[in-house]
Amino acid sequence: MKNTIKVLILILFVSSILRLWNLSQVPVSLFGDELDVGYHAFSFIETGKDYSGNYFPANFQSLAEWRTPLFIYSTIPTVALFGITPLGVRLPAAVFGILGVLGMYLFVREFMTHSINKDNPKVIEVTALLSALFLGISPWHIQYSRAAFEVTMLIMFYLFGLYFFFKSFVKVKYFSVSLALLIATPLIYSTAKLFTLILLILLFLIWRKEIIALFFFNKDKNITHYKLNKGVKKYIVASCAVVLIMGSITTYATLFSGGTQRFGYISVFSDPTREPEVGVKREQAARFRGEMGIGLTPTFSDKLFYNKYTFWGQRILKNYFESFSGEFLFIKGDFNLRHSIEGIGQFYKVEAIALILGLIYFFGNKKERKNKLLIALWLVLGVIPSAITREGGRHATRLIVILPPMIFLISYGLVYFVTTLNRNTKIVFTSFYATLLTINFIFYQQNYWTQNPWYSERWWHAGYKEAIQSVKELESNYNEVLITMASEPAWTFFAAYMNYDPVRWQNVKPDSNWIDDPRYGRITMIDKYYFTSPQGQLYDWGKNLEKGVLVLSSEKEVGINLIKEPDRTPGDLTLIKSITYPSGLPAFYLFEKK
Repeated sequence: MKNTIKVLILILFVSSILRLWNLSQVPVSLFGDELDVGYHAFSFIETGKDYSGNYFPANFQSLAEWRTPLFIYSTIPTVALFGITPLGVRLPAAVFGILGVLGMYLFVREFMTHSINKDNPKVIEVTALLSALFLGISPWHIQYSRAAFEVTMLIMFYLFGLYFFFKSFVKVKYFSVSLALLIATPLIYSTAKLFTLILLILLFLIWRKEIIALFFFNKDKNITHYKLNKGVKKYIVASCAVVLIMGSITTYATLFSGGTQRFGYISVFSDPTREPEVGVKREQAARFRGEMGIGLTPTFSDKLFYNKYTFWGQRILKNYFESFSGEFLFIKGDFNLRHSIEGIGQFYKVEAIALILGLIYFFGNKKERKNKLLIALWLVLGVIPSAITREGGRHATRLIVILPPMIFLISYGLVYFVTTLNRNTKIVFTSFYATLLTINFIFYQQNYWTQNPWYSERWWHAGYKEAIQSVKELESNYNEVLITMASEPAWTFFAAYMNYDPVRWQNVKPDSNWIDDPRYGRITMIDKYYFTSPQGQLYDWGKNLEKGVLVLSSEKEVGINLIKEPDRTPGDLTLIKSITYPSGLPAFYLFEKK
C-alpha cells in the first residue's frame, strides 16, 4: 500500500508539472472564449452580475450564446487573485485536470474492486495506477488542462461521481455525494445535458438491484419483497434532497435560462446548408434522368431519397463513425489547433496496440457482464451528443466524455496481456512498449513546446493583448478610437484587456447596440471607442478619416506586410505601431491620419 501511494504521488507530481509549467506563456495567448470567462468572472467580482447584467446567473449571457455556469464560478477566486491573466483564467482548468488524474485512479480501483477480478488486488492496483498515468500524460487531457476549457472539470466530476457511486455499495452515505456530482455536470458543459441523463439511466438499469439494496434488505430473497434497512433514513432523505435541489437547478438552467440556445445553433438539425444541399441532390437526380431546363419538379423518388431526414441521418452517421476513426484518435486529432496540436492524434500512436488488447481481453472475458455493459455503452452512447452537432465527428471537446473508458481499456489491455506472458517475455514486452510510449511522449512534448506555439498562434488569437494594451497607452491622445472587427468580434478582447468598468459595460451593452454612423457605417460603440473598420481599401482610409482618430486594424484589412515594406504605407497615414504574432508575422497595425 505504501508503494502504491508513492507511485500515485509521483504520477500526480508529473501530471501537475505537465499542466502547470509555464502556463502563462503556453498556449501563446488567451483566446476569445477564455477572455469571455475571465471578464464574466471580473464582472461578477465587481458587481455580482455577468457582463450582460444578469444577477447571479444560472447561465452566463455572452456575446452570441449562454455559457454554463460552474466553470466560470470556479474561476472567480483565481481572477480575483491574478486578474484576467492566463494564470487567473486557466489555473482552475489545470487543477481540475490534476484532480481528474486522481479521480481516474480512484474510479478504476473501485470499479474493479467490486466486480472485476476482485480477488487479485495487485492487478487492480496496477491497472488503476496505469489508468492514472495514461490520463496524466494524455495529449487529449493535457491540451484541455492548459486552457480555460470546462471539460477537465466535467471529466473530474464524472470520475469522482462514479467513484462514489461504486463506493456507496459499501458505505451508503456516499450515494448522495455521487448523485450531487453527476447531476451537476450539465452545469459544467453542454454535452453533459444529454450524456449525464444517459449515464444515470445506465447506472440504474445495470445496478438497480444493488441500488435498491443500499436502502432496503430482501426479506425472503425475493426481489419483489424488500424492507427498509434501519439507520438509512437520513441517507434516503439526503439522496432525495440532492435529486430535488440539484435536479431543479440543472433543469431550470437547461430549460429556462438559455441552456438550450447553443444546441439550437450547433446542431445538425439547424444546419443552414441542409436546404440547398437537398435541392442540389434533387436537381442532380433530375439531370441524371435526362431532364433539362430550370424549375424542375422533384419526383416521389427524389423526395424519398433526398430530404431533411436523410440529410440529418447521413451527417449524424458520418460524425458517429468518424469519432472512432484511427485518423482522429491516433493520427491527426481535431482540426482545430486549440483542441489538438499539429500532427498529433488524441492518443499516442502506440496506445492503439493497447486499446486493441483492451477490447480483446475486457470484452472477451465471459464474466462481469455489468462492467462490460457500462464501458461498452459509455463508448457507444457517449459520442451521440457530439454526433448530432455540426462537425461533431472530430470535435475533441464534445467527444472527451469517451476519454475515461478508452484510458481504462488501454490500461486493462496492457495489464492482462502482460499477465499471460512468462517472466522473460514479460520483461521484453514491457520494456519495448515503455520505450515506444516514451518516444511518442517526447516527440509530443517537443512539438507542443517548440512548434505548436507558432502553428496555432492565430487559433489562440495572439496579438490581441498587445494591440489592446497599445490602444490603452495611446488613447488619451485621441478623440476617437476605431477598433477592427475584421478578425474577430473585438468586444471581449477590448473589455477584458482594458479591465473595462463592468457597470458601464452592463448599462451600454455595446455588443448589442448597433447604430448607423454617417462616417463609418454600421457600428457599435462605447464612449469614444468605435467597433468598426475604416471604409474602403487601405489607400482610401486617409481620405475618409479625420484627425484625432486612432485606428487599430488587422493584417487582413491591410493586406500588405508593412513590417517588411514600410514604404508602402499610404502617404496620408502614419503607421504608429506594428503588432506581430509570435512567429514575427504582422497581426495588427495602429494608424492615424497625417
